[in-house]
Formats: sequence, structure tokens, C-alpha cells
Amino acid sequence: MNVITPERRTRNPVDTWEVARNWLDAHGRVAIATVVSTWGSAPVPAGGQLVVTVDDRFEGSVSGGCVEVDVLVEAADTMSSGVPKLLEFGVSEETAWRAGLPCGGKIKVLVERLTRGDIGFVGAIIEARRARQTVIVVTRIADGERRLYAADEAMPPEVASIAASGSVGVTETPDGEVFVQPQVPPLRIIVAGATHIGQVFAELARQVGYAVSVVDPRSAFATEERFGAANTMAAWPEASFDKLGIDSRSAVVALTHASHIDDEALSAALRSPCLYIGALGSRGTHAKRLERLSAAGFTPEELQRINAPIGLAIGAKGPAEIAVSILAEIIKVTRSAR
Repeated sequence: MNVITPERRTRNPVDTWEVARNWLDAHGRVAIATVVSTWGSAPVPAGGQLVVTVDDRFEGSVSGGCVEVDVLVEAADTMSSGVPKLLEFGVSEETAWRAGLPCGGKIKVLVERLTRGDIGFVGAIIEARRARQTVIVVTRIADGERRLYAADEAMPPEVASIAASGSVGVTETPDGEVFVQPQVPPLRIIVAGATHIGQVFAELARQVGYAVSVVDPRSAFATEERFGAANTMAAWPEASFDKLGIDSRSAVVALTHASHIDDEALSAALRSPCLYIGALGSRGTHAKRLERLSAAGFTPEELQRINAPIGLAIGAKGPAEIAVSILAEIIKVTRSAR
């Protein structure tokens, strides 16, 4: 059995399904490990994934490093045999070199093989995510047989119950024990304002795992050179937001310090179901902003959705600290909404 060591990782969050498809194209086989359930202080939540290929590379995480090596060994075996494995890890009772969770948590991890014949299945998941549509992956644990359901498609009641929660889970069905994995649209942050703070914030948010789009009508500001992997749109907020389609898994932050741009972004956000709205500026600046938006027809209740001054009150100074405070506030809101 080959032992795969975690020598090579990328620094940025990855889409496990995208990586799986690329590696299937290149190598024909991968193993994908998914955290099925957790208890206690498990370092990676249920749904966390790791994908490994035949040339000793892997991406993602199921434990933050505690049990990765053992999972990778089992993944190599599954790639060869094709037999799924449901692994359980808890506190190590031996040395620190054995697989265990020193934090005191427990996790279950499902390891399954994907082959070139699964490329269409994986591609359907990727396309749904890009279209910001929810799909549900159901895997029979005994043999790895999979099925993909659209969110509005009829499915067994046991599966539907887990799918409705938005969380992964294992349940018994007439066809056997299955792992239910809702694939919801990734959390997304839309940044109105390709400013210096916006640059730092966009990269930080992407590192944390958010999909990031940066919108600014000033074409010299909203450039790929300044924002790297973030999606940049040199256009006014209203038109950009219509194209992006703001949903309940989107956050909007206004960072331009230019009232005519920020107000348009905030107006579009207030008319959407987005989960968070924030705006840069002092209390005095925000008071004037509220007057303008009120005159535009927004009610006091609607305007209360705007978090301003934006960010947690940590005494932040400079673009980097301000970016940290903004992202921390968004994380707090998204966690509370779950």
C-alpha cells in the first residue's frame, strides 16, 4: 500500500469538486474523503472534504492535520479497491504520532473513489454551484452508488429531511444507509469599491473561502491586476448586481467612500434577500447616508439592515485591520444565521 504524505498544499481554499474533475481528466482516478459527522471540538465541520489523486497530491482537509495521514493512506487503498470506507477517529490513546484528535473531538469520514466515468456527475455538481443552485448528493455507503437530486426534485423523505437542513448527514433508507450531502451555493461577498481596503479585504475573504466579486464603475480601479483571482466588474453597482443575482448566501459591502456609488450599491442590496449589508464611513457619514436613502423611499426597518460603521469594533487602524474587522463581522453574522 502506498503511503501518501501531506507535503504539498496550496495556500488558498479550493473547490474540492473542481480539483476532483481536473485530476480525473489527468489521472482517471481520485479518492474523495468527506467529514460525515462530528462530536465535540472537531477542527473541521461536517461537510469538510479532501481529495487525493494517484500521484501523491491532495487538496483540502478533514481534520486540520490531526488524522490526515491516516485518511490519505485509506484513500490510496480505496482508489485501488473501489470499496468505500466509513472511518471514525477520536482522541488518540497512544502517542501523538498515531491518528487522533488531541482537541477531544470525534469525527466520521467517508472515503470513496471517483473514476473517469464519474466526470459527468462531478461536472453537474460544479455547474449547479456556478449557477448558484442547490443540488443534493446521495451516496449509498455500502457500495458507493450515487445519485444527484435537484433541490425541488422528489426524493425519499429521509433524504429530504436532511437536505432541508442544509447540513450533511447519514440516514437509513429502504435502499440502505446513505450519506446525504447538500451542495449549496458557496457563500459570496460582493464588494462595491475597488479601493485599497477593498484589495486587502477581497484577498482575505477569498483566503477564508468566500467567493468574491468586486464592482466599481472606475475602470482603472476594478482590474484583474489589482484584485487577482477575485471576479472584477468595471460597472455600476445596480447593473452588476442584477447580473450577479444577489441571493440569501450573498453579503454586500460598500467601500468606495463615494456616496453616489455606495448609495446605488446599498439600494440594490436593500432590495435583495442578501444576508449582510455593510458600509464604510463614520457615524456622521452614515447619518447623512440614511437621510438620502430614506428620501429614496426606504423605511427605517429596511435601513436597519445596514451595518455601519462597518466591521466589529476592535479599534481597527489601516486597511488590513479594517479588512479583518469587516470579515469578522460577516463571519459572525453568517454563523448566527445557520
